[in-house]
This record gives sequence, structure tokens and C-alpha cells, in this order.
Amino acid sequence: MTSDSIYQIKLALSSLSIYRNLLMDPVIKKFSAVINCLNSEGDPLDFMNFYNDFFYSLASTDRSLRSYIIEQIIYDDNPYSDRCTRGKDCSGLAAAAAKDLNALQLIADLSSAAIKAEAQKLNGLDTSLLYALPDWELSENPASNPGIHQDIKELLDKSSCWSDCLPALSQFYREVGAGIFARYYAFYWDGNKIQGVDYPDQIKLKDLFGYEKERAEVIENTRQFLQGCPANNVLLYGDRGTGKSSTVKALVNEYHHTGLRIVEVSKAHLGDFPEIVRILRGRAQKFIIFVDDLSFEDSTENYTALKAVLEGGLESRPDNMLIYATSNRRHLIRESFGDRSSPDAEEIHKNDTVQEKLSLSDRFGITVIFTAPDQDKFLKIVSALAQQRGIDVPEELLHREALRWADRHNGRSPRTARQFIDWFDGHLTLQKQP
Repeated sequence: MTSDSIYQIKLALSSLSIYRNLLMDPVIKKFSAVINCLNSEGDPLDFMNFYNDFFYSLASTDRSLRSYIIEQIIYDDNPYSDRCTRGKDCSGLAAAAAKDLNALQLIADLSSAAIKAEAQKLNGLDTSLLYALPDWELSENPASNPGIHQDIKELLDKSSCWSDCLPALSQFYREVGAGIFARYYAFYWDGNKIQGVDYPDQIKLKDLFGYEKERAEVIENTRQFLQGCPANNVLLYGDRGTGKSSTVKALVNEYHHTGLRIVEVSKAHLGDFPEIVRILRGRAQKFIIFVDDLSFEDSTENYTALKAVLEGGLESRPDNMLIYATSNRRHLIRESFGDRSSPDAEEIHKNDTVQEKLSLSDRFGITVIFTAPDQDKFLKIVSALAQQRGIDVPEELLHREALRWADRHNGRSPRTARQFIDWFDGHLTLQKQP
């Protein structure tokens, strides 16, 4: 490695334009500090610190340098990837993106041995300490970190010219998305921005027993949505523990590979819907806005924000977004007799306001009701869960214990059935132990 080579690496870093966000990445920032220290006036002590800081950060990612940079490219949210994912013409930015890809490849191919060789020129650096510094891996077996989107990762990893991969990368952005919308499929709104969920609930549709008719209506609506057909917002109403929330989560686990995403929004943040709509509008993915346990007290004004999104205010709801909400209340608003009969000097048409609130649920196109199961349905769910878990006991014993559990705990529901099976499975396992 020569001083000219170091200059080329510095030039590659400073020349990034489309993928300039990568300069703010903590690992690449520390890499840059190492490179910038390699000059005639570089301090050996600074070099040692910067080198080890970089190595520690890279090792913490469990990635080689090449693999790490490839992942940053794939999941970067930049002007080029954003235009691709929104279906806009990005040809005007293609040359700049291609230039950046080649610059990043030059960086990704830099070895620790080459840096050590250049660091020998630093005045006062102990050569024995220099070559005792740990080496990082330049490449790795893709199978060692399979993750998701392995095809595009392998394409870049095997390519000798990353700019040649731009058409495939552009197609990836269009089909899968960019930034966090490619890296994750489950999100939540924190009051300021959309955050990805690293470990979403992995419940699957095949894990849910009972309520097949109710779920079929929600599944059909979701499939229409994914196919670009007209679809409705959905209210899943019913008794607690009947699988309303699990149904929504299972849908995303089932269909996220076809572009379905979920963003959970708490009741406290319903007023942020306009900002959420602005972020999601025009993206290639389909988004379910999930509001769990929806209800409003009389003093809460957030229902007006939800109503505007459901009905469409001055700004229409985008075609790539639906609202799926769950509630234990059919009318969502707690209605008291005082709402109906008490005089209100400040509001002459009190009843009109009450009816407006009570009709909020009517603004969901589809309402699916999940009622608590009767004893026969409850026991069928218990039997199905036991079979799935591989519990082999007489049915009479299983059912007797399940009913006892339901009486002692939360009553009959799919949630109670699953809690019973968890206990019963562990109970049987302990009995088998010496």
C-alpha cells in the first residue's frame, strides 16, 4: 500500500454524494479516523487508539468489513433509494449512485495488513505493537450471516464492480423498499418517528385455532389490499383473549415477504396520523396501521384525528395504508347515562356529539366480532394446541384439567387455553424427571 493508495481511500470517503449518510455510521466514522491518521504528521498513539476503536466496533457487528458495508448500502435511505421505492424516475441520480458504489467497494477491499504497512511510516510507532494489532476479515461465507435479502447481498459480495449491480439494487429498492422499511417489517411510532422492531412476535396463522370464519374475512381483506384491489379498514371487536391482536400480527408474519408492513400506533399518538401518513405515502410497501385496544374516554379528543383518517379529510388516506384496530368495546366510546340525559349549558346539541362518537366504529368498513368461546369451542382449541405441542394424554384428563384452569384463572378464551397448555406441558415435563 502506498501513500497514493491512502489518498485514494480518503478521496473515496469524501466523494460520497448519494450514500453520504454512511459517513455518519459509527463504524465507518471510526474507519475514517484510522485513515485520516495515516499521514506524515500522524500520532502513533492516536493511530493505535483509532485502530482498536474501529476493530472493536466492527467486531461487535459480527460482520466482515465488506459484508458490513454491503448491508449499509442495501439498507441506506438516500435520495436515490427513496425515489426508487416511491416509483419515481431516478435516472438522473444513477451516475452519482454508481460512482459511490465503486468508491465504497474500494473502501470495503482495504485490508488491515495494508493499513499496518502504511502505519510503519509513523514516527515512533513500535513495529512489534503494530503487528500485534488484530486483523479484521475482508469477506465471509454468506451462510455465516444469512439474515434476509440474501440474494442481493451475495450479488454485491461476488461482484468485482459494484456499479454493475446498480440495476439489481434499484430493483431491490423498488420491490422491497429502502432504509428501515427494507430492514424491518414491523414498526412502532414513538411519537417522533417510526422505529423498527428487532424481534417481532412470531405468531403464525397456523398457530391460531378457532375463529376461522372471523379470521377468513380479515385475511381476504388483507389479500385484496396486497393485490392493489379496494380494501377496507378493519375493526376487530370482542372479548379479551380471543386472538384479535394475534390475528393482525400473524397476518404480517404471513405476508411480509409480499410487501406487507405493520406500524403500531398507541392511542396516545393518534393525533400524529398526518405525520405518519406523510412518511408512508407513495412507498411501494403496503402498511397496516395497527391500533391495539382502541377506546376513547369522553374527554379524549384523539378520536377526531382517527375519524379524519378513516373518512378522509382534506388530505386523503394513501392507497398503501389501512387501519386495523382492536377493541373490547363495540362503540369505542364509554357512554354513560349522563351523556344522554344531563343538561349541558355549554353544548345545546349534546346528543349529536354522543352519536358522533358512538358512530366511530361505523367508519371502519369491516367489523369482525370475536366472542368468548363456549365450553365445546374452548375444549377444541385446547385439544388442537395440545396436538400441536405433542402432548399425548387421555382427552378426558386434558379437558378436565383445562376446565379447572379456566375456572381458577381468566375464564374461557384462546389466550387462557394457550396459558393452560404452557402450564400443562411444563407440569408433565417435571413429572417425568427423576
